[in-house]
Amino acid sequence: MRTKVLITGALHPVALEGLAKIDNLNVVYMPDTTFAEFSSQLSDTQILVSRSETDVNRLVIDAAPQLKIIARAAVGVGNIDLDYATEKGILVMNTPGKNTNSAAELTLGLMLSMFRHLPEAQQTLKTGGWDRHRFTGMELRGKNIGIVGLGNVGHRVAKFCHGFDCEVFAYDPYISPDIFLKHRATQVNSMIELAAKVDILTLHVPKTKETSGMVDRDVLKALGPKGYLVNAARGGIVFEKDLVWALDNKLIAGAAIDTFETEPKPMPELLNNPTVYCSPHIGASTEEAQIAIGHTVADQIRKALEGGVVDYHVNLPNVGVIDKPIMKAYSTLAEKLGSIVGQILDFNPQSVQFQYRGDISELDNSIIRLSWMKGYLSKVVDDYVSFVNVGRHMERLGITVNETIDPSFSSYNSALKILVRGSQGQQMTVGGVVFEDRHLRLTLINDFHFEVEPNGNMLFISNLDRPGVIGDLGQYLAKSGVNISGFNLSRNSKGGKAMAVLSIDGTLNAQNLREIKELPNVESAKAIFI
Repeated sequence: MRTKVLITGALHPVALEGLAKIDNLNVVYMPDTTFAEFSSQLSDTQILVSRSETDVNRLVIDAAPQLKIIARAAVGVGNIDLDYATEKGILVMNTPGKNTNSAAELTLGLMLSMFRHLPEAQQTLKTGGWDRHRFTGMELRGKNIGIVGLGNVGHRVAKFCHGFDCEVFAYDPYISPDIFLKHRATQVNSMIELAAKVDILTLHVPKTKETSGMVDRDVLKALGPKGYLVNAARGGIVFEKDLVWALDNKLIAGAAIDTFETEPKPMPELLNNPTVYCSPHIGASTEEAQIAIGHTVADQIRKALEGGVVDYHVNLPNVGVIDKPIMKAYSTLAEKLGSIVGQILDFNPQSVQFQYRGDISELDNSIIRLSWMKGYLSKVVDDYVSFVNVGRHMERLGITVNETIDPSFSSYNSALKILVRGSQGQQMTVGGVVFEDRHLRLTLINDFHFEVEPNGNMLFISNLDRPGVIGDLGQYLAKSGVNISGFNLSRNSKGGKAMAVLSIDGTLNAQNLREIKELPNVESAKAIFI
């Protein structure tokens, strides 16, 4: 029986040539088509290959009842409903690292085009003009460059900028200080601080709940009237209404953008601004990148069909080596604890220590360790994350891992405790237990003890132990239309510090969190999703 492959994004011919060498494939190539145009092909499609133009949502997945594999011919999978694909048992894979150099080079190209007015100069010359003095620009040499995200693309941008004799600063809360030193980037501890230091702020992070809208009015105001913004990463990282506001009011000097909130029809007010330089999401659009992606797509599909190990899977199913219920439960708990740390950690980690306590200390805990790393890394790196590559990611981030056991622990039958340490003596501790091999509980955050099910939307509040905090918080959430489904409070001493963990029926945006922090006696507020 032949396997049908539907391709809805334009691929390099090497991809089609590679697929043609696989036996029993029926390839239907419909690049750059809409759902209405390719929907009739979905009923018997088993493999769907897409690019950013195709929104692989529930509608698409439900229309393809035989779908087994979704292959993304790029890194980002924000256009794919991963949770629903996983629920349906569909393997999702991507092609990471193949366009790293292309994206970094485009970033420098946007900077140069903006500083030297290249688009206007070309257009003037082609329409009969000359006027050389009108296009007097600036050099990159000597400029301060601020890089948000020192990952695969970000560190290469740093290298290129050093070649132009720029001073490089970077903000990335998920990597070790050693990585900043390796790439000769001065570490900065916040987006606002970074924006205030630099002439150009360039973004190189994935689009996640944490990074969506991270460049807002506050960041743009800090960048200042002589500062420039570059976004060749993901649409939606910049809150574009705030960017238009900043440009219209001359609060920043200009912007260069390759990725937009709404593609393929970006906000007209943004495109029409004379200080905006733009391109239509072409970061990966080089011959070299598309050849590499094409080879990878064909090779990964072949491996999947032959039952081999797929190198770039995004949603690896539960690992089959977990042969004890307690290990399966603690591996799930560990992944949730890793996700929590990835969302609330406020310093650069240098080491992680796992403490296995009670009964689990006598078992092989490798899957627990890997699960925690997978949960953490899934929140902090711009790349695919799986059990087979978490060690490499941790090494790249400069984070060391060690383990201890405590078989004499007696407070519970078993418990898991993780200590994350920074280079300046910072420390964060999280812990959890599992009851009856299935009831997962978050029990420890630093000095505060809880018994909370880590699931869904949650709000973490640190505050001074003073009267009225709970009431103020409840009133604020009620006014915002957010229902509290669970409330747990812990304090380290009477009148000292306290921490509350709330389960909520809804989400909170950055403005909500800023307003919560302004409530009396509240010191910090973190919204997470598990």
